Amino acid sequence: MKNDTSPMINKYEPVIGLEIHVELKTKSKMFCQCSADYFGSPPNTNVCPVCMGMPGALPVPNATAIAWMQRIGAALHCELVTHSKFDRKHYSYPDLPKGYQISQYDEPFAVKGSITVASPYLKDREKTFRIHRVHMEEDTAKLIHVGDDTIVDFNRSSVPLVEIVTEPDFRSAEEVKVFLEELHTIIRYLGVSDADLEKGSMRMEPNISVRVVSQKSKVEGTHDQLPKYKVEVKNINSFNFVKRAIEYEVRRHIEILESGKLPAQETRGWDSEKGKTYSQRTKEEAHDYRYFPEPDIPPFHFSEEYLKNIISDLPELPSERVDRFVKAGVKEMDAFILTRDVESSTYFESVVAIASQGGKKEDVMGKIASMIVNKRIPISLSPEQFVNEYHKLTKPVETDTALLRSVIKDVIAVNQKAVTEYKAGKLNSIMFLVGQVMKQMKGKADAQTVRKALEGQLKV
Repeated sequence: MKNDTSPMINKYEPVIGLEIHVELKTKSKMFCQCSADYFGSPPNTNVCPVCMGMPGALPVPNATAIAWMQRIGAALHCELVTHSKFDRKHYSYPDLPKGYQISQYDEPFAVKGSITVASPYLKDREKTFRIHRVHMEEDTAKLIHVGDDTIVDFNRSSVPLVEIVTEPDFRSAEEVKVFLEELHTIIRYLGVSDADLEKGSMRMEPNISVRVVSQKSKVEGTHDQLPKYKVEVKNINSFNFVKRAIEYEVRRHIEILESGKLPAQETRGWDSEKGKTYSQRTKEEAHDYRYFPEPDIPPFHFSEEYLKNIISDLPELPSERVDRFVKAGVKEMDAFILTRDVESSTYFESVVAIASQGGKKEDVMGKIASMIVNKRIPISLSPEQFVNEYHKLTKPVETDTALLRSVIKDVIAVNQKAVTEYKAGKLNSIMFLVGQVMKQMKGKADAQTVRKALEGQLKV
């Protein structure tokens, strides 16, 4: 592939949808009593007849996993359905001991949602991305490649796995990255998964295609016409790698389209060291999996009251927390940074609660947020220690007025160039003079007091 297709980029636009897999941190696996905390265990030590797919072993659904999956669906503003079921998804691969995966096909637990992402890194600062469905399934075993050999570790087999499928609403790799970061933050706020990218408990699979911008048209007045192909890049565990993989694929597709051909509909892998994708296999369609209802698990019927409780039990989500912080006087960028991590924002609120005792939180929130974001005070301190440091930094400085008058007189005398520029209308020159005075005062003056005194002297 050529390295540069930039002259053609504006002729085309990407059309991208996402499939995101998230492992839940329940105590037990999806259909058996084995521990779901498999990471770091010796290979094939965290298994039983059920998750090994032994004949006659019967699956028993994990109720907590289903409730947590519905919690994710509710946070993504999905419709939580009252009737659902599990299905068997058949394919033959070494990581699937039964020869099929227990998943969901036509009746998932949650459908038709959306996330409105407000981010300073988005082109228009805000965009809504539609969620097609959120469903529950079991994770597969893990293949480990050693030299020319491949071994199978079944410890991960049957760990609860949530799949989130978006609509093809993304038009750039940057949009995808911002969305995934927001989704990762939401999941961490919900407390249902560590979403640890390095451990593979959150894995992303972009479905990528490219179309000519001028040939966009509407179908039934609701959706843009989609290209006649798509390429899926499998199992990426880094937001930056997803971005790079999409950018690579877009360039590759444009080059193929410019040659008069159509990119093959296939599944590809990502080689992070080479910075390129590689072909794996022809992309499957739904009929290739021979879905049918799971006969060993009866269908589910959820009451309206149960589903309402799932929704009402949601915590404050990051976008809601950003809005609350901004309304209380925190700068938008500071609020955004603070809320990317639930622990940081909780720590911030603990500090504010202590610092504002006897007063209004709004009087200190903006200042404390700025100090945390700009690392003026380390958050390794306890909230009480942080507040002590905050009070030291914000304590009004008592100015020695006699000394200040003397210092200002000396500074004006030896910095006539800055004085002349200030009087000629270059008002920023006053800041240089303030700096010189503050330096000589050695912390025994308030900056605003110094500026006012200087302005008074320079008007004489």
